[in-house]
Amino acid sequence: MSEHKDKLPNHVCIIMDGNGRWALLHDMERNEGHRQGVEAVRHITEAAAEKGISYLSLFAFSEENWGRPKRETDALMSLIVDAIHKETPTLMKNNIRCLFMGDRHHLNPDLLERMDQCVEQTADNNRMTLIVAVNYSGKWDILQAVQRMLDENPTRDMPLTQEFFSGYLSTAGIPDPDLMIRTSGEMRISNFMLWQMAYTELYFTPVLWPDFRKPDFEAALEAFSNRERRFGKIEESINIP
Repeated sequence: MSEHKDKLPNHVCIIMDGNGRWALLHDMERNEGHRQGVEAVRHITEAAAEKGISYLSLFAFSEENWGRPKRETDALMSLIVDAIHKETPTLMKNNIRCLFMGDRHHLNPDLLERMDQCVEQTADNNRMTLIVAVNYSGKWDILQAVQRMLDENPTRDMPLTQEFFSGYLSTAGIPDPDLMIRTSGEMRISNFMLWQMAYTELYFTPVLWPDFRKPDFEAALEAFSNRERRFGKIEESINIP
């Protein structure tokens, strides 16, 4: 990968897709695909930190995923609990702060405790921020932001601006994603960061998530570096000093 340090994305978000198909291709149960997906998370988190990415957001479990068989969702919840426990020392070693976003309702107490412990233990790390979305959906995020905004401003005496509203989203204080990567060949954003991805560059790859590694991540960064981000403007207006 040729280096375009000045054109590296500040915030990368990833929809980690393809665990089930990976398991099917390898004649394994779906849950084994999810376990292999955790290995990919470790590789890509370290690769992002090495590249100097400031924020990495991973879509681990969507609100819609509850529609899957209970056996699979139970296994996924247990896997997330186990992964947080095992990976926290790695986050500390690599000076990575971890945050979680999503609806905490329906999450079991053990998972919530692990999440809170990880956030507390990594709070002072400053090399990169890892945001893990658990029981998250973009529509939920917008609705909860509206509700909180109204609850905290009952007289409606407030500046209804994009910046003000963004302060109530789960990503308050975190810059919007510059690059979204989705694995497995599916070409949709699946209700992830709907407000935040208004001008995010989208990158789709056929690689299944358990197989996604540093060279695949670098290919996405390379594609991003070759794009011109205009944010609705024309080239001439971008270059005006």
